[in-house]
Amino acid sequence: MQKIQNYIDGKLVDPRSGNFLDNINPAEGKVYSLIPDSDAGDVADANAAAQKAFPEWSAMAVEKRSANLSKIADLIDRDLEALAVAESVDQGKPVSLARVVDIPRASANMRFFATGAIHFASEAHITDQEAVNYTTRTPVGVVGCISPWNLPLYLFTWKIAPALAAGCTVIAKPSELTPMTAYLFSKLCIEAGLPPGVLNILHGLGGKVGQAIIEHPGITAISFTGGTVTGKKIASTAAPMFKKLSLELGGKNPNIIFADCDFEKALSTSIQSSFANQGEICLCGSRIFVERSLYQKFVDAFVERSKNLTIGDPADEKTKVGALVSQAHMEKVLSYIDLAQKEGGRILTGGKQVRVSGRCANGFFVEPTVIVGLSHECRTNQEEIFGPVVTIMPFDTEDEVLAYANSTTYGLSATIWTENLKRAHRVSARVKSGIIWVNCWLFRDLRTPFGGMKQSGVGREGGWEALKFFTETRNVCIKL
Repeated sequence: MQKIQNYIDGKLVDPRSGNFLDNINPAEGKVYSLIPDSDAGDVADANAAAQKAFPEWSAMAVEKRSANLSKIADLIDRDLEALAVAESVDQGKPVSLARVVDIPRASANMRFFATGAIHFASEAHITDQEAVNYTTRTPVGVVGCISPWNLPLYLFTWKIAPALAAGCTVIAKPSELTPMTAYLFSKLCIEAGLPPGVLNILHGLGGKVGQAIIEHPGITAISFTGGTVTGKKIASTAAPMFKKLSLELGGKNPNIIFADCDFEKALSTSIQSSFANQGEICLCGSRIFVERSLYQKFVDAFVERSKNLTIGDPADEKTKVGALVSQAHMEKVLSYIDLAQKEGGRILTGGKQVRVSGRCANGFFVEPTVIVGLSHECRTNQEEIFGPVVTIMPFDTEDEVLAYANSTTYGLSATIWTENLKRAHRVSARVKSGIIWVNCWLFRDLRTPFGGMKQSGVGREGGWEALKFFTETRNVCIKL
């Protein structure tokens, strides 16, 4: 049985307690490795290492920091296949998806912020020819980065890369459900020669080690991606301590399809935005609104495409829909499908757990599920399900669909399909979401700000926004 270890002060170590937790392969439904059951003592060790490393790392020439991070990106590229397989085994996603999305993006995150930090510039102002004001940005100190289970290495690096590039030292916690690639990443850091204590990776339960990270007075900022309920708990602890907070939380994203869309592109991309990664992406378009004149044609074609998606062993190159991350999450998704029927919804396809033959007979698989006949106000359309479940509803006017789209407490992303440029701008301006995709989905430029409105989060990640978050701003005014 493989035993994962923490990464503290440049070394792989067991947790102080000596206790370990089961790590389950979701496609097989069985334990395949053990992860540290870390606690506040491990956080104290990691903080001591990070505090010790901070003066040298923060003062290091940015070009040298950049070279450290770029070396890690090179090693991710080298180990792409092994990391993709590990991600698939640990999370349940098809290995083909991890190979082309998760692992390449993890490398891109490291490389983007490694080079971005070199080009970071501050402002200067001449005040009435009497004074010069200039702005400096210095790293905030030791920071905590807590990442989720749906895109494990992808979002783990999205957190730590800008923090390290900005000159902070980091205590990072990956999800206890998907720890493997973060553990493999720690080995790459050792191989790359990352100075001890600069990055520390702790594994374990959110309520134990995660809470200890949030509470520790030596940790000055928290960057978290995960559920809105957990985000509220983090804010309630960290905000009274005046820690900087970046919270990227849940979504219940509208996918708005007008009758003048490019039908084939809207259809094929909507299949992807509904069921990619088993629907376990905070950006998935789980509420599909279709203009009434196109509604039936779209529903018929969408259902047919959904039925043809291959569900099965994530290691099979033909698989499009893998396993959900855990039994508990599978049961949650199935409970929402049951709720949708009680609320008057009709299931046009899917709705059941799938029994896959062979080694995956005990895995956590759910059919891609399409539901119609629901009100936009029902719980199924208001609460985040985070699985392969979508609802489709008709609309008649822009005002009507905007009311539907904006009716939830979330505001992370939205997708709009139309060939009318004026409409694209008009609707984009009125949808209350932090990210709007027009005639595409998940098309990312890492320079752009990423984050949501309402209960989808606080702050923005990506580009200069991320580097600014991990730094403190200082104005210096010199009288001439």
